[in-house]
Amino acid sequence: MISRTMAAKVVDPYAEALVSLASAQGLMDTFEADIRFMAAVLQATPELGQFLASPLIKAEVKKNLLQQVFADQIHPLLLNALKLLSDRRRIMFLEAVCRRFLELQRKLQNIVLAEVTTAVPLTEAQQQSIRERVRDFTQARGVELQIAQDPTLLGGVIIKIGSQVIDLSLRGQLRRLALQLA
Repeated sequence: MISRTMAAKVVDPYAEALVSLASAQGLMDTFEADIRFMAAVLQATPELGQFLASPLIKAEVKKNLLQQVFADQIHPLLLNALKLLSDRRRIMFLEAVCRRFLELQRKLQNIVLAEVTTAVPLTEAQQQSIRERVRDFTQARGVELQIAQDPTLLGGVIIKIGSQVIDLSLRGQLRRLALQLA
């Protein structure tokens, strides 16, 4: 197993290089869309991640697979970066590089990530209302929502912004009430 600090030492330079390249070439939006696409592909097909992470498979084979899977889907500069990761035996960190790139891109563009947990699916109007309230709360230029469902909440919403948690769930209110009564 690879430690977090070791992974960060490997992941950060590659993610920062991608941000720098995208920014210098005026391709930030393109890279963002392509990286989101790659992350979705990796999440949908864990076998691909396992294949790329395998030390038994040669870099050339991995590069050929990357070419086949992503050539018509992502920008050629980004594809070359993937091949470089493969050549340097760092392709196993691809998911982490994608996550870190998106974090850096959000920071650069003053966009905050709000992790929203609800008991039931949110309507578009509810999502927009949460975006506006988070934008007002954080003074960010934009808000990206990451929505998850948890039926144990009973109702309401929990919003996590960085290390801050705003618990407006029925379960949270019941817990606070129980603490006050105890």
